[in-house]
Amino acid sequence: MPNQIVTLTFNAVNVSAQVGDIVYYTTGGSSVGGFDNADLVNTVKLGPIVSMTPTTIDVEHDPSVVPVPPNNSYISFVKDPTVNTSSLVGYYASVNFVNDSTDKIELFAVGSEVSESSK
Repeated sequence: MPNQIVTLTFNAVNVSAQVGDIVYYTTGGSSVGGFDNADLVNTVKLGPIVSMTPTTIDVEHDPSVVPVPPNNSYISFVKDPTVNTSSLVGYYASVNFVNDSTDKIELFAVGSEVSESSK
């Protein structure tokens, strides 16, 4: 059977979700305490996000292998590790630290946060 698209509807989609992320769903959580680690045996990989709006996610899946998530399932997603890497390739930064003070000082630490501005 060919892959089909299932549309998941939410009040608001998580801002971190993006096309290409892999969607999972978990069933059987407690109605009082929600889901816990014991529910991981009930976690199923649904498929990749192919499109989305602020309130819906379209997921490609094979209905002959994975059923559509039932109502009240816990929906989660993971990033594609081949797309969302933690290191930069082909970019560099040059930094020059200048001490304008006449007193002796010591630089204890330097940190940075880098994110891609374009692809």
